Amino acid sequence: MRVSHYFEWERFITGGQAQSVQNQRTVLDANDIAFTTEPDLSADLLHLNNMGPRSTYYAWRAQRLGVPVVAHTHQTAADFENSFAFSNTLSKPMRPYLERAYGLADHLVCPSEHTREVIDDYTDVPTTVISNGFDDAKLAGYDDPDLRQEYLDRYDLDPPVVFTVAHVLKRKGLETFIETARAMPDTEFVWFGFLNPTGGFFGQFLQSSDTKRLVESSPDNCTFTGFVEDIAGAFAAGDVFYFPTHNENEGMALLEAMSCGIPPVVRGIDTYDWLADGETCLKGDSVREFETALRRVLDDPDERARIGANAREVSEQFTLDAVGDQLVDLYERLTSENATH
Repeated sequence: MRVSHYFEWERFITGGQAQSVQNQRTVLDANDIAFTTEPDLSADLLHLNNMGPRSTYYAWRAQRLGVPVVAHTHQTAADFENSFAFSNTLSKPMRPYLERAYGLADHLVCPSEHTREVIDDYTDVPTTVISNGFDDAKLAGYDDPDLRQEYLDRYDLDPPVVFTVAHVLKRKGLETFIETARAMPDTEFVWFGFLNPTGGFFGQFLQSSDTKRLVESSPDNCTFTGFVEDIAGAFAAGDVFYFPTHNENEGMALLEAMSCGIPPVVRGIDTYDWLADGETCLKGDSVREFETALRRVLDDPDERARIGANAREVSEQFTLDAVGDQLVDLYERLTSENATH
């Protein structure tokens, strides 16, 4: 089998989507599946990870040539909102565009059951839920006391530390994160991640005015680090993972935190219905609820360890080995079905 594994605008997209694509390619390498990163219709299967105009064109051509097309549903119109400058305006025509683009695929991969429910309202193309997974190789050394001290010293942090790992976007719960920090002046809050949607010089122009205002007005106990080269250092420094995101397809950093045995505090959105409140996480919605949840695990190390251990156990179903088997099975099924037609 040879796969055309194409990620349109790969040079400009960072964060969870880029890591998901890298995870898929790690799986392909581990299973000795040959692939090209170019849109090549001589391959046995075309797998698209960003339905831009070029991807949509190749999906249309593949249909006519009988090449099976898999599309990853990394984007929905809802999770496009409150992401960067003009994203709310662009989200309006995005839904009909994605309905058409996803409709060109033979099969859609959704990173969560929630995303599948959303996508089922877009198109009747068959779907399979396959987590983005997490690459534990990225987290090597997260439990090293020296690495923890290095990152605590680098950002002048006094543990315990409440943290998140994400692009700094309003949709990710930025305002709630900051207001919770304001309500808990005795606690360190740290946001590890790009301060603009794509990183780099160009990304500065995509950062919304609301995001800039919120970051600039944040309290002294709220630190924004910008891009962190060694993400294991962020997980080494953090004690409670706080993710008050308003809309998420999955949230890879959450899986990574769980795999490190770090208890997560999340917003009670549909995406996280699979997490058991009080067992594998704590859930909230308002700043007051989040403060109560955070103090519960910050003030009680045993409770923090209990929820963290439960979270680590659940995270094992999201390793690359586990999700990789599902992706390879899907490839084999689609290419086999295509060969019989």
